[in-house]
Amino acid sequence: MGVFQNNLLAGAAAAASAGGGAFYSHQIEQSLFIPGGGTNGLNRTLGTPTNEYKLTLSCWIKRAEIGNTNIQEIFKAFTGSQGVNTGFDYATDDKLGVGVSPSYDGNTTASTLDPVFRDISAFMHLVIAYDTTDGTATNRVKVYQNGTQLTGYTTTVPQNTTVTFNESGVELYIGRSESSTYSLNGYIAEVVIIDGQQLAPTSFAEEKNGVWIPKDPSSLTFGNNGAYLKFENASDFGNDSSGNNNDFTANALGADHQVLDSPTFGS
Repeated sequence: MGVFQNNLLAGAAAAASAGGGAFYSHQIEQSLFIPGGGTNGLNRTLGTPTNEYKLTLSCWIKRAEIGNTNIQEIFKAFTGSQGVNTGFDYATDDKLGVGVSPSYDGNTTASTLDPVFRDISAFMHLVIAYDTTDGTATNRVKVYQNGTQLTGYTTTVPQNTTVTFNESGVELYIGRSESSTYSLNGYIAEVVIIDGQQLAPTSFAEEKNGVWIPKDPSSLTFGNNGAYLKFENASDFGNDSSGNNNDFTANALGADHQVLDSPTFGS
């Protein structure tokens, strides 16, 4: 398994040769730096979903640390009372992981996905998309990086299982977990949550001149638990721009955590 080389590095050169901002039809103006350790990150309690079986999560990530000794959470769903917790994260082997504890068979299950991700120089686009109603088990959970579906997901999700990331009453975390150990330690931009649909990555981004670049997601149908976080207001990082007012609570994040670096920075 080779070390992943992010093609967004080529994006800067491509954008420059194409006339800077003209290369990107959709600009992302900033990102949010979430330090490692502590409770840095965002969270909200989910309401009644549009469809508990279908969900898509999209974001742009740039890591600040590799070879980490702790899991680095991107999204985490947790509730002690209901007992099923799900994490989408960077595992300690620098692969993306999807962990469920306890899993559908009562045991802790974690799938790590190929390849290894050790690029800390550029943003990458990540999507995890669920449709547990699908009759084909391998179609129920799909994970993409820069438009390419990743392999290695081995957890069998039973058909018509509620997606924990979209379950009423569950606490949904971004860039952190319920504990003070597993925060992201990286940059995150343009988080989009789609309740009720399993979308392809082309709903959020597109390939242009061989480079994977963002698209404007504002016209998408977000669903009841859907949200669109731009991190544009340094005094309200959790503000939801989807029209749903599904605002998140920001924890241990000050104005200095907003940075200009982004997937379209410098264009």
